[in-house]
Amino acid sequence: ILTFTGAGLPDAAFWWKERATCCKVPARRFGSQRQLVVVEPSSTAGIAVLKLKNPPVNSFSLEFLTELVINLEKLENDKTFRGIIITSDCPKAFSAGIDLREICGKDPAYYTEYWKVLQDLWLRLYLSNLVLISAINGPCAAGGCLIPLTSDYRILADNPKCLIGLNETRLGISVPFWFKDSLVNIIGHHASEHALQLGLLFPPAEALQVGIVDKVAPKDQVQSTALSVMAQWLAIPDHARQLTKNMIRKPTADLLVKRRDTDIQNFVSFISRDSIQKSLQMYLAKLKQNKD
Repeated sequence: ILTFTGAGLPDAAFWWKERATCCKVPARRFGSQRQLVVVEPSSTAGIAVLKLKNPPVNSFSLEFLTELVINLEKLENDKTFRGIIITSDCPKAFSAGIDLREICGKDPAYYTEYWKVLQDLWLRLYLSNLVLISAINGPCAAGGCLIPLTSDYRILADNPKCLIGLNETRLGISVPFWFKDSLVNIIGHHASEHALQLGLLFPPAEALQVGIVDKVAPKDQVQSTALSVMAQWLAIPDHARQLTKNMIRKPTADLLVKRRDTDIQNFVSFISRDSIQKSLQMYLAKLKQNKD
């Protein structure tokens, strides 16, 4: 269950400003010509490069999430590909996660749909039969970590601005349990307690030390490094690797599958509170005033 305190809002990390002001058009623009996710075949056979392209910071609008889920489903069903490298086409960030405008001023039906699509994305990534490598070439905070945390391997650009972590508590928000489970499975229980309670954002060296990423590389070599790592993973027969991955991950995924409806209800109930909506509106207004 999420918790939220208005007092935490003004202390948001810098990219929340980008996140909150990035979508000035109505969220429901399906059918628009703007391509938010770009999929390209790599020069290496069997590998697709999926680029996040929702400037300025790849915030999670409903449209963006839906397009991402659709593209992942297509790649999963295309036997041409055995692995995906996920990276950002936006220079400012890998992803800043949830767009605050998507959870402010909407109705419960919209919040229900939004959260369900976010759950869909996590499940599709977490249980993918493909090898997923995140080439993290910019800051990756809060909900933006959903993609790396569900990947099989994570490479972070060696730049002090490229911070990564689940910093929700700095905003008075508690992470969903399935985000928590993803992190615990990667860095362990004790390290996760510290990271989640303190809302830690790790620079590259610390991220590597704690294990939230597997490798650090110069920013201009992140994608080439991902290709090299992918070759090691694709050297393993798919069937054996996929069965092993499913055996390891399915118990964690099953927890969300069993609690999906309750998780959605908890989110909608929380985000629909007058006090929460008022805090969000005040925070967004402050960000707009600062930008103006």
